[in-house]
Amino acid sequence: MYQFSYAEIVQDTCSEARMHERQAMERGIALLKIARDAGPESRETVEALHYVRSLWAILIEDLAGPENDLPEALRADLISIGLWVMKEVENIRFGRVTSFEDLIEINQTICEGLK
Repeated sequence: MYQFSYAEIVQDTCSEARMHERQAMERGIALLKIARDAGPESRETVEALHYVRSLWAILIEDLAGPENDLPEALRADLISIGLWVMKEVENIRFGRVTSFEDLIEINQTICEGLK
């Protein structure tokens, strides 16, 4: 019979959550790269921007919640990054920015932090 401590179960749950967040982020990065290659007015761009914006909306909501265990300063920094990402998505969407590189780079940096 297996006996796990509460701390082990919580750690496993946190590790799984980070893995899922990383996978979602990796998908967003892949979509952004496809969109970059297809061009800012492509269907691929619409799909990538929608996905990334939705992903960050979920992440920001989680980060803002009182049940989030990350340190408050880190949560605030990640929320700020998320708001920048959402603004950059809108800039690309409305043609104010045509490069995907900054958006890809910041998402890659966050994704690497989830490893």
